[in-house]
Amino acid sequence: MFDHVLEIVDMINSAIGDFIWGVPAIVCIIGVGLLLSIRTGFIQIRKFGLALKNTIGKIFSKNTSQDGSMSPFQAVCTALAGTVGTGNIAGVAGAIAIGGPGAIFWMWCSALLGMCTKFAEVTLAVMFREKNSDGEYIGGPMYYIKNGLGKKWHWLAFLYSLFGIFTVFGTGNATQANTIVASLNSAITSIKPDFVYNVDKFNIVVGIIIAILISMVLLGGVKRIGSVTEKLVPFMAVLYVILGIGVIIVHYQNIPEVFKSIFVGAFKPSAITGGIIGSFIISLKKGLSRGIFSNEAGLGTGSIAHACADTNNAVEQGLFGIFEVFMDTIVICTLTALVILCSGTSFTYGEAAGAELTISGFVGTYGGWVSIFTAVAMCCFAFSTIIGWGLYGSRCVEFILGNKFVRPFLILYSFVAIVGTTLNLGLLWSIAETFNGFMIIPNLIALFMLSGVVVKATKEYFGSGKKLK
Repeated sequence: MFDHVLEIVDMINSAIGDFIWGVPAIVCIIGVGLLLSIRTGFIQIRKFGLALKNTIGKIFSKNTSQDGSMSPFQAVCTALAGTVGTGNIAGVAGAIAIGGPGAIFWMWCSALLGMCTKFAEVTLAVMFREKNSDGEYIGGPMYYIKNGLGKKWHWLAFLYSLFGIFTVFGTGNATQANTIVASLNSAITSIKPDFVYNVDKFNIVVGIIIAILISMVLLGGVKRIGSVTEKLVPFMAVLYVILGIGVIIVHYQNIPEVFKSIFVGAFKPSAITGGIIGSFIISLKKGLSRGIFSNEAGLGTGSIAHACADTNNAVEQGLFGIFEVFMDTIVICTLTALVILCSGTSFTYGEAAGAELTISGFVGTYGGWVSIFTAVAMCCFAFSTIIGWGLYGSRCVEFILGNKFVRPFLILYSFVAIVGTTLNLGLLWSIAETFNGFMIIPNLIALFMLSGVVVKATKEYFGSGKKLK
């Protein structure tokens, strides 16, 4: 009886999820991104060098932040912590397997527009943020809907927060915790095969440890979250980039053919996949949807972290959003794609694939020992995502229920990690993705209606002759 109910739930969720992440939704996301890009004069291109210079410069600065806030660099690291996760590893692999190499081209296109979308989200989040009873900056889509669009749109902000609460437990926590134990199990088993008999007990212990670490970080407030992410995110990104570049160097002779397959496959998938994947629409849809899911441009979640930044200039912080999408999709996702395609990893087009495809590219190049390093990278990716989404969830809870419910939520959120290490999360991931899609709707409405505010603020900032510090 229970299995039958789950089948019905899965069927209903699949139908809704296919629509939310289908062509109409993607057209809306791309449409808003294009509108913002045109109205700002494609700021993501014009000011890309400035955004890159300012962000990289913050890595070496000693800037501190006031109580109740993060430094601007800590804010972007926290936002990256939420976006740079297993989707960059498993999501890209799935896009290539189902949509062909051409899906990567469309992923780049989504990132180009997504840079401007994220710029607008971050700018609005800082402009319309508030301070809570603890003296912390709070902001994000629910606040720029509330304060930017007025009281009559408060219901839209409520819906965004409600969908956010449902989403964080699955997308942000349980699935990430499951990825951590899966990567550790794979690494340990490759060294000690008989470990397979102790996996269940090991997973529970790891789940408890993860839960304790999550609570220690999140209950410490935004200052501690920022302190952890500014160290963890650069470390995991550098480790992954070094390993990825190594694979590309070893197989450098395959680079021209790989890029040819990406560009040709974008418009004529059958020419690359041997006819197994022959639909231009499938390649387009997979590339755009996985790109959006990876960098979260259009979801508005990253702006929640940026709203915590100790800055008085919304546009200046908005430029960090451009860098965030660039780092997430153009750098990390592209690197993952090149690892898979350059290494010649064997897989079947048209069949679902995940992180194992990416890991296979590393192992095939370096040997089995590298599974330890990939496991460490996967753990860092997943844990950072849990921390980032914990902040997002707490802000959604605070908006609906008030500050006094935040700590109970964070404690509950921490213990969900234990559940995540012990269950098969296929349906839970699918449901979480659907709610993730629901979050897009109120945010896109707000971005469309507040696009003029973004344009005005941008013109005032760059027209005033101000320079980034």
